[in-house]
Amino acid sequence: MSVLARMLTAVVVAYRRYVSPALPARCRFYPSCSAYGLEALAKHGAVRGTGLTVWRIMRCHPFHPGGYDPVPDPIRHRPADVTGA
Repeated sequence: MSVLARMLTAVVVAYRRYVSPALPARCRFYPSCSAYGLEALAKHGAVRGTGLTVWRIMRCHPFHPGGYDPVPDPIRHRPADVTGA
C-alpha cells in the first residue's frame, strides 16, 4: 500500500473512531461507506480507491435503494497476443 493510501486509510479510521459514533446509524449499504473505503484503498490504492469511495458516497442518498455493494475486484489485464496472427 502506498504512503498516500496509508494516509487516506488513517483519515477513514479517524472518522470511524471519532466522528461516526456521534452520528446516528443510517448507512443504507452493506458494507458501510467507511468499511467500503478502507477495502477500496487496500485493493485499489489511493487514486482508484478514493474514486470508488467518492462514487459510493455520492450514491448514498434517500432515493437510492442501497443494499449489498461490494468493492469490485481489481481489473486484471491479459497479456497482449504477440504472435502477429
